[in-house]
Formats: sequence, structure tokens, C-alpha cells
Amino acid sequence: MKTYRKQNTPNSKGLQKFTESESIINIVLSLDKITPEDIKRFTTEQRNNLSEAIQNHFNQLRGEERDIFYEKIEAIMVDDTKNQMWEQNHINIMWAITSHIKENGRMPTKTEIASKTELSRQTVHKHLTDYKNSSYYSEFQAQFHIMQSKVMTTVFQHAINGDMKAAKLYLECIGALKNTSSGNNQNNVSNNTLIQNQNNFIQIGGTILNQEIIKQMSPEQLGTIEGILKTIEVKEAEKDKQV
Repeated sequence: MKTYRKQNTPNSKGLQKFTESESIINIVLSLDKITPEDIKRFTTEQRNNLSEAIQNHFNQLRGEERDIFYEKIEAIMVDDTKNQMWEQNHINIMWAITSHIKENGRMPTKTEIASKTELSRQTVHKHLTDYKNSSYYSEFQAQFHIMQSKVMTTVFQHAINGDMKAAKLYLECIGALKNTSSGNNQNNVSNNTLIQNQNNFIQIGGTILNQEIIKQMSPEQLGTIEGILKTIEVKEAEKDKQV
């Protein structure tokens, strides 16, 4: 009587391989801490599967449980993933602070931020404490510096459309009009108006006010302009209060 050996079909081999890979990943995930040594023999496919399993599990965790799991996997995380997690935490914390201020009219406590973001209080505390000394701080500051030109353009547009409050702000920002606390300046201007060298101008109706014209003005004329601007500023403030 002939006996036949059962042949493994391609599908059964693939299933067996997948099961073995899944088993290996589960063993690694059961470790207290995962190190690069634990996954150094992983294939590219196994690394991808492990990464997906970690991401799925991490997203389900909240608070201190997330911190504990993060400590487990931190050694095998690439810098890009760490950066993304930091940025996401930062966005959530900023949102929590902004929302709480709008809702309650005060700054939230760390506990309140943790509750709103579902992060642990320890993570919130560490993020707020380390933020200014982190490399991300300078990156965020650079983003604000980039937007300065956009803000100045908007102010300038309002100024040339007749908004004298915007015109005063624009002149002060570019250094063409600056109030100093002391009465001493190089031009001996008694009304504390300092004129600096800037190639900018504003136009009101058919009149152009530029750097050269400002320099030729007497202290009395400069005082008159400043008085007008201050009067407009007061009126604008009163309007804002009424609104």
C-alpha cells in the first residue's frame, strides 16, 4: 500500500510563516523593555509588523499607562517617531490651555491639562518644564519670526488705507517714530520723538510722509503729528470699549 506525504501548499506555508512572525512579535512585546538587540534579526516585514502593533497598542493607552509603554519601547524608537510624538503632545497641550482659558478665564493647572489631553500629569509637567530648553523651542520661535513680515504687511495695508492707529504702529515698528522714556536723544527733540534712518513712507490722501520729510520737520511739527496720533489712539480705544 502506497503512502503519500501531505504536501504544503503555498498558502499554508504563508500562513505558517505569518503565525511564526506574529508569535515572535508577541514575545518581544511581552518584554519589560525592548532593546535593539531584541530585534536585530528581524526582517523588514517583521519590523514593519512590530511597528504597526506598537502604534495600535500605544494609541489605545492613556495617562500613566502610555508612559509605562513608552519606556518599554523608547530604546527602539527612531528619532523621527519621537519628534512626531513630542509635536503631537505639544499641539494637544496648547489646545488644552487655550480651550481652558476661553472656558474659564484663567490658566489651567497641570492636572486639568492632563485631564483634557488624556496625557499623564508627569508628561505634561516634563513637557512644560523642558520646552524652553528643547531644540523645538528655537524651531517654533523661527516660525514666528518668519510670520513677522506677514504681520507688518497687514499693518501697512491698514495704514495706507487711512487707519492712523495702524500708521502709528507701523512707524514705531520700523523705527521711524519711537517714544523714548528719557528726554535725551541725538536730535535734541524735546517731545521724545526719535527719527531713525529707514526707507519707508506712508501716504495720506495726496500727501506723502517719508523719512526725509520727517527729518526736516521741527520739534513743534513732530509734536503736532504725535499729538494727532495720540488723539486718534484715544478715540479708537473708546470705540473698542463701546463695542
